[in-house]
Amino acid sequence: MFAPRFLQNTALLLCFVLLVGCGFKLRTASVLPNDLQNLVVTANNPDSQLFAELQKSLALSNINTTDSSSSSAELKVLNDSLTRRTLSLFPNGQVAEHELIYTVRYQLIRDKQKPITNSFELTRNYQDDPDNALAKSREMELILNELRAQASNLIIRQLGQY
Repeated sequence: MFAPRFLQNTALLLCFVLLVGCGFKLRTASVLPNDLQNLVVTANNPDSQLFAELQKSLALSNINTTDSSSSSAELKVLNDSLTRRTLSLFPNGQVAEHELIYTVRYQLIRDKQKPITNSFELTRNYQDDPDNALAKSREMELILNELRAQASNLIIRQLGQY
């Protein structure tokens, strides 16, 4: 009875030591500097789904968004775009697989500082099936929603670095 418990504890301790030793750590909530706790959030296209997702993510991160100029910082979503690159073809010449490239550009404007413009790309592979067009369009919509959520979280994490 003593041996199995000892082996179990030893295995647990070994896993913990390996995880800590390789540098693994849990990702914590983004901590933003004090001057970024109240942000004016704008977009070149305020009707974009990324803009709505970003506002939702900021609210979940307890960052106050305001429309007034009382804030000392402004986060501006300049643009987001989706491009496709063909990866493979079916024997009949139709596209079998795409690489989706979601590009986001944003700008952080602080009082008395030079604006910081940043951009990044997120990629996903997407397999097309012309026989299931309706299901594939729904899958594409889900992938885009996932990319927007990931992009908004990445923007918030990057804001913590400025």
